[in-house]
Amino acid sequence: MVSNSNEAKARAEANFKRKEEKARESNKAWADYQAQYRGVDEKIARLKALRLGKEAAEAAAKGKKEAQAPTNKVSPRSRWNRDPRKILSLDLQPHE
Repeated sequence: MVSNSNEAKARAEANFKRKEEKARESNKAWADYQAQYRGVDEKIARLKALRLGKEAAEAAAKGKKEAQAPTNKVSPRSRWNRDPRKILSLDLQPHE
C-alpha cells in the first residue's frame, strides 16, 4: 500500500515538473516571439520614416522645378485624354 502511494506521489511530481518545464519553455518562446515582433516593427518604422523623408525631398525638388518652369500639361492618365472621341472632336474644331 505504501509503495502505491509512493509511486502515485512520484508520478504526480514528475507530471508537475513536466508541466513546469513546458510553462517555462512556452514563456521563453513567447518572449522570443515578442522580441522578434518588436524588431520587425522597429524596422518598419525606420523604413517608413526613410520613405516619407525621400518623398518629401522629391516633392520639394519637384516644387522648385515647377516654380521655375510652369507647364500646363494635362495628366496623360486622365480619363478625358484616353477617350479617342474627345481627341477626334478637338482635331475637327476650327482654329481661331
